Amino acid sequence: KLHPEFDNSLFCTLFLRLLASVLVNMVASGIAIGLNKGHVTTKRVLKPKPSARKGRCGKRVGMIRNIIREVAGSAPYEKRLMELLKVGKDKRALKVAKKKLGTHLRAKKKRDEMSGLLRKMRAAGHDMKKAAVKK
Repeated sequence: KLHPEFDNSLFCTLFLRLLASVLVNMVASGIAIGLNKGHVTTKRVLKPKPSARKGRCGKRVGMIRNIIREVAGSAPYEKRLMELLKVGKDKRALKVAKKKLGTHLRAKKKRDEMSGLLRKMRAAGHDMKKAAVKK
């Protein structure tokens, strides 16, 4: 039992979590007392569960999504994001994306996606210019 002043406080919770993580990482010594007490065992190496890859994009689905993006193009708000990124207003683009998508993380991901798309378009456009000059 801890001191009453620290009982049910954030400090107490964080301290106990830190202590638990330290204890989990210790290797058992085979002795019945002490910090790393317990029977000595070998850790089993388990293959990853199917749930470990939840949310990851496979080859087929990724290819289909790319084709759909090429055919359908960008949504109006995505076009606005690209315009803002072209003129260097990254923070404004993030704000617009957050307003549309709802969360900060989704907005950051969308902004990165749009900037990557812009980079690809610039690279493709640059190659086209080189080809036109050579002809």
